[in-house]
Amino acid sequence: MAFTTLGGFSLSFFRFLFLIIIVTFTSLISTSSAKGFSVEEATVHDLQLAFQRNQLTSRQLVEFYLKQIQTQNPVLKGVLEVNPDALAQADTADQERKAKAPGSLSVLHGIPILLKDNIATKDKLNTTSGSYALLGSVVPRDAGVVTKLRKAGAIILGKATLSEWSEFRSNEASKGWSARGGQGKNPYTMGDPCGSSSGSAISVAANLVAVSLGSETDGSILCPSEYNSVVGIKPTLGLTSRAGVVPISPRQDSVGPICRTVSDAAYVLETIAGMDTNDEATIEASKYVPKGGYTQFLKEDGLRGKRLGVVRYFYDFGNDTFLDETFKLHLKTLRKKGAVLVDNLEIDNTDEILSDTSESIALEFEFKLSLNGYLKGLVASPVRSLADVIAFDKNHPKLEKLDEYGQDLLLQAQKTNGIGKTQSQALLNLTRLSQNGFEKLMIRNELDAVVIPFSRFSPVLAIGGYPGVIVPAGYKESMPFGICFGGLKGSEPKLIEIAYSFEQATKIRKPPPLSMYNV
Repeated sequence: MAFTTLGGFSLSFFRFLFLIIIVTFTSLISTSSAKGFSVEEATVHDLQLAFQRNQLTSRQLVEFYLKQIQTQNPVLKGVLEVNPDALAQADTADQERKAKAPGSLSVLHGIPILLKDNIATKDKLNTTSGSYALLGSVVPRDAGVVTKLRKAGAIILGKATLSEWSEFRSNEASKGWSARGGQGKNPYTMGDPCGSSSGSAISVAANLVAVSLGSETDGSILCPSEYNSVVGIKPTLGLTSRAGVVPISPRQDSVGPICRTVSDAAYVLETIAGMDTNDEATIEASKYVPKGGYTQFLKEDGLRGKRLGVVRYFYDFGNDTFLDETFKLHLKTLRKKGAVLVDNLEIDNTDEILSDTSESIALEFEFKLSLNGYLKGLVASPVRSLADVIAFDKNHPKLEKLDEYGQDLLLQAQKTNGIGKTQSQALLNLTRLSQNGFEKLMIRNELDAVVIPFSRFSPVLAIGGYPGVIVPAGYKESMPFGICFGGLKGSEPKLIEIAYSFEQATKIRKPPPLSMYNV
């Protein structure tokens, strides 16, 4: 194909250059709001300061994110639905701010938040877990965490995409795919966003929202947070309510924040943690919530004196010199900031934890029982059981073209019949693996946390209900990777101190390149 040239350059080149200039100029305009305040990459603290200085209103903030979603979401597919009442909620927040005394409002007051689409809202938004089977269903009430967010004055911006049924639909399904939302894309690579809280991480990373909520059964907060270069906190089981969340396993499910900074994640966790009478697990776990909340642990010297375990099993990078040198440097940084590294540790049963089938066995029967309970509790729904879901998908006309993956996990779960000898033994095995493995390691070595590359430690944390925090740790050929800090139940204060201190010492995170999804 011939091109007209000018001084050795084709006119197509100049058209491309012009497009780059226009996109860049548009971006510069769109990242600013009233009186020159830049919304893009702004933290919750930045936004609250802008509110106080009359540089920004909640309405302007919501309008900015709606514009971002309009222009970027067709490619990234991080947002499933936008709340039609978001602007009205923003107007209410602006009015309350004028009427209330400075400092009397919650830190999340007037801040938009995106919810993973398995978290129920009693409003005009759907709660579907990405499935057409739940489209139009009516929930009895807001999820417990949503009740706390509304009380704090947060704005529910909408629902984030996810791996359908929180990645419990099929082993063959692409991570970040759902029938309703399509394939979510990593804004750094246009590839795998990981799952299942993919949309929550994509949207925060790409500045489609300030902060978000995800949920984790095994890796579903930690992995997408890592892949999209954001911060994720997977809380202790029961620290945050799961009431009103489409379930997989009451024994492993946890709701937590996905944000761009540790401080923002701490603000969100502080807001949603605590007792909810609709979730019995929160009654026991509420003892772990510290007086004064979690933001008091945002300390730059938070690493000083902390004993961190280095489990070398998880530091196998093959022949990748770059990753090997990067994590050596990170361990050096931890030492420099005052941490005591207890190196060359071993979890006695790591191989067994990672190869044992007990988790899969448990999740299959737990999913069927808990999902059937959730569906029966809906005010209205096209489906009332897992069997109904399977039949619905098989007969849905849109899924004939959309569904490439099948339903193997749904079918396996449907085959289960309550808790028999095999299921009971699986539960006993999981308890034994946790007590004889991670707990024994932590207690024997008097550790405050372990430090692990990537999100590969998630199965160990998942089966025992332990917390973990993941922080951006670098980029390899544009692909982000993270570093994970995990601890025993209730150790969120220590983990936040450690993660925040590391984050402030390194400041690795950078926003995704605009050209990836705008040109």
